[in-house]
Amino acid sequence: MHFLVLGKGKTGSVAADVARERGHSVRAFDIAENLHASALTVESLGGVDAVIDFTTPEAAVENMRAVLALGGSIVVGTTGWYERLDEMKSLARENGGALLYGTNFSIGVQKLFRLAASVAQLDGYKFTIDETHHVSKLDAPSGTAITLREIIEAVRSNKGSSDEVFVASHRVGDAKGEHIVTAVSDSDRLEIRHEIKDRRCLAEGAVRGAEWVAHRSGPYDFREIFDQL
Repeated sequence: MHFLVLGKGKTGSVAADVARERGHSVRAFDIAENLHASALTVESLGGVDAVIDFTTPEAAVENMRAVLALGGSIVVGTTGWYERLDEMKSLARENGGALLYGTNFSIGVQKLFRLAASVAQLDGYKFTIDETHHVSKLDAPSGTAITLREIIEAVRSNKGSSDEVFVASHRVGDAKGEHIVTAVSDSDRLEIRHEIKDRRCLAEGAVRGAEWVAHRSGPYDFREIFDQL
């Protein structure tokens, strides 16, 4: 397959490397080369099986609009843009494009989501989330933390609880990503923790997602399809 990677930052660069290792041809644009999605044209997307985006929230929205308007497939590992999710889903449906989105493309984090849903079934506990990322991460709380909060609060709501889940965000050095779900009762404390040691786990998930979504159409949440990879 032929992939176009948008973003030559830490994760985007690893995604390009992983795609090549998996036998794909890859072209990459940094944000300056693709300012306001100007490089995403019929010509540049010709022969591209899927686009992988690791840019910024603003750039990601522009990139999705351009790719989906042309009926292309795009995997978006960027977070912080989800207030536009319904709009992007509609673009995918209207133009026959494919959108694969997710707040975290690590398979380990996908398991964390399921563990959090299971733990949230416990009665008599208060739940909190701590997340830590590098100082240049623009969105806080992280998309992963927001997803964890939504999962826990949905389970708790179904059990008749209206308690909100507090999220603490920390920005430290070059931290790659840590999420801790804590459940505290009057008599004990339970923690579920996931730490990214290498951004490769994010890149691998995105590339495998690109392999899956190429030539499909419609919007897909990575949480719902990762078992198929």
